[in-house]
Amino acid sequence: MMKKLQVLPLLCISVCGLGQIHNFPTSQAPNQSNLGNFSNSNYGSSARSVVPSIPHGGLYNQKSSQVDQQNQRMVQEDFKRANQEQELIAKQQEYTRLQSSEDSSYNLPSLSGKAGTQSYYDAYNQLASLNTDNYSVSEANFIVENAYYNNKQNFNQFKSGIQKTAKQLLQKMKERKEDTESNTDKNLMIFEYFSKNMKLGGVQHKAYKYDFEDYMGQKDHSKMFVSKLLKTGSGQCHSMPLLYLMLAEEMNTEASLAYAPNHTYIKFLDGEGEWQNAELTNGIFTANSLILESGYIKSEALQNDIYMKNLSKKELLAQFYADLANGYIHKYGMDEFVGNTLDKALEYSPNNIYANQLKSMYQQARLAYVAGQLGVTDLENPEDLKKIRFYPQAIALLQETKAQFNTIDNLGFVMMPEGAYEQWLGNMKGEANRQKSEELAERMRQVNAEKQKQKQQETQRKTQEQKPKYTPIDPSKL
Repeated sequence: MMKKLQVLPLLCISVCGLGQIHNFPTSQAPNQSNLGNFSNSNYGSSARSVVPSIPHGGLYNQKSSQVDQQNQRMVQEDFKRANQEQELIAKQQEYTRLQSSEDSSYNLPSLSGKAGTQSYYDAYNQLASLNTDNYSVSEANFIVENAYYNNKQNFNQFKSGIQKTAKQLLQKMKERKEDTESNTDKNLMIFEYFSKNMKLGGVQHKAYKYDFEDYMGQKDHSKMFVSKLLKTGSGQCHSMPLLYLMLAEEMNTEASLAYAPNHTYIKFLDGEGEWQNAELTNGIFTANSLILESGYIKSEALQNDIYMKNLSKKELLAQFYADLANGYIHKYGMDEFVGNTLDKALEYSPNNIYANQLKSMYQQARLAYVAGQLGVTDLENPEDLKKIRFYPQAIALLQETKAQFNTIDNLGFVMMPEGAYEQWLGNMKGEANRQKSEELAERMRQVNAEKQKQKQQETQRKTQEQKPKYTPIDPSKL
């Protein structure tokens, strides 16, 4: 479930012609043209800057005096050059210090000193070590959830549970004489595991339920986790599809994550090469038209592939980076770690609407902080906003924030209220939709059963052809 985007009104102002402000420190880089005649403790004192003269006397003394004067000028030039070099170094150091101080005022204060944040830095590095096109979904998900729990969870225990269920589902298919090599049959088996009660490994398994209480994880972020789903038997549209992908991975079958407004679901190819939509929150297969009925999918959103598109492994990894940033926000707040993590997510999937929404929230928080540093208390007040006129970095940040709003708008995003989302989920539960889902599932089974039958017949034919031909011997000819 994507966290609801909390947005500030668009700051539709012009930064030109704003009033003058004062008393905000700025600095300029030093250069040779603005160097003054500064003294130095080693070279600038009267005792060190004047070379003693030699008494005059005769031609020799005259020449000697000229040489001494020349040497004196050279020494004085050396002293002056050394002074200038020292002054330049000092100015450069001061500029660097001031620039660093100024830059820091445009970044959110770091939260790295809080207990547990190191687990998130570790998680970022662990995600970065994964092969973007060939990684374990179980591992990537575990990395994100384990960061929230301060690295106290056991991956082998988590992984073994997924593997055990996958083996039991494959065994169930064998008992039913279903095709364990079929992508359709294996997806149907996983879907049934989510949507129906069944006996599995000698134990009665109950269908997973949708957890309507705090389903966006606003009060308890762990409500979003697969580990919570496994522990309680209830989850929502974030945890359920991820568990589905983990089981598909262990069963060596293909399935993908896809987005709808405030929602994720599963897509897979059936035996006829058609994409099927598995809606785990309601336990039904849905047609594209039913997803579009939400009323919050614009044509631009479809053109930009932010909804109803099966994600690649790389695009799915972007989702895990966004989840990592979201967990950090819920547990600690906003700082530069959030921005860097979301930048990585958008590097892998620039149109990921979830990451773009979180990036907008991050930029708003950063803008509000910088505005506060400049004495701006009301970002919606043009008069108050005049105070940032002479601060190019602040103006750039304002423009970046507005540009991020525009990016989200141009992608075709429309905010879907919680009430509308709940109503849409409820509508999918209708008896007519459930009946259509059963009919669709049965058609997929029949198509696959026919393919399996043809496959068996072909195998038998090849077996017969490979048998050696045997001609009986006539006993009378012995």
